[in-house]
Amino acid sequence: MKKLYSLLLIVLLTVGALAGCAEKKDQVNEGNKASVEKKTEVTFPVTIKDALGNQVVLEKKPEKIVSLLPSNTEIAYSLGLGKEVVGVSDYDNYPEDVTKKEKIGGQDINLEKIISLKPNLVLAHASSAHNSKEGLQQLKDAGIPVLVVNDAQNFEQVYDSISMVGKATGETKKADEIIKGMKDKLAEIIAKTKGIKEKKKVLVEVSPAPDIYTAGKKTFMDEMLSSIQAENIANDQEGWIKIDQEAMIKRNPDVIITTYGYYVKNPAEQVLNRKGWETVNAVKNKQVIDVDSDRVTRSGPRVVEGVEDLAKAIYPEIFK
Repeated sequence: MKKLYSLLLIVLLTVGALAGCAEKKDQVNEGNKASVEKKTEVTFPVTIKDALGNQVVLEKKPEKIVSLLPSNTEIAYSLGLGKEVVGVSDYDNYPEDVTKKEKIGGQDINLEKIISLKPNLVLAHASSAHNSKEGLQQLKDAGIPVLVVNDAQNFEQVYDSISMVGKATGETKKADEIIKGMKDKLAEIIAKTKGIKEKKKVLVEVSPAPDIYTAGKKTFMDEMLSSIQAENIANDQEGWIKIDQEAMIKRNPDVIITTYGYYVKNPAEQVLNRKGWETVNAVKNKQVIDVDSDRVTRSGPRVVEGVEDLAKAIYPEIFK
């Protein structure tokens, strides 16, 4: 009987020890999880290297933000900072709430207006920073932190822009979530086009006739088309270029995408009735589609939606 009690005692002690180990392991796991979560949080003050290489110091989480470009504004709103945004550019139109915000100018920013709003963060942009160098310096001299966000030319750089604004505003976790969502959505779109054997030839028009401009290689638009197995017929040239109509007619695009429907009435009809283009496949088959310019040109959270817009326009049989 004593032997039986001794054996039972050993079993109980062993079970207790295992339970204790399991509990300790759970505590360690919880501790590691908390440690990881803590690492994703930003502790102010924080120093950020912006797109121009400047070290920008933010003493506390920004409570008032002025955005000088629509893409910056869209990033801020996606991070849940709509209430903190107190001023936006004249070109801002999304989300609808921006219509209620103070306007601080377009290409020429209203410095007095910005200073009067008393922001503790101004989101500038590398695409226009050189043109407004003196103005941005005046804001800095007034004690306002100015963060120049990079001029994203591909998907990875868009993710970098979101991460930068997320860090500056203490919203790194939300920024990571947005980036993951974008990557997942893009992967889903790309997967649908993987099986395409015959790429469609595409011409993108970013301005109407007579001065038609398009996107060549080393542009975000070219990367977007390439990602969905579409051939940009202007990618033998670099940057944003004025097209040679005769050359484009000879290249015979299967699809023509226009992005100027927001200021030109019935853009597709204009292309379909364009003199000399009657023999082009896109015109003969009425494959001329206007897409939302903002979604395919603004380097912000909606750019993947823009890729999907292009995919639906070029390959409607796949993206029903």
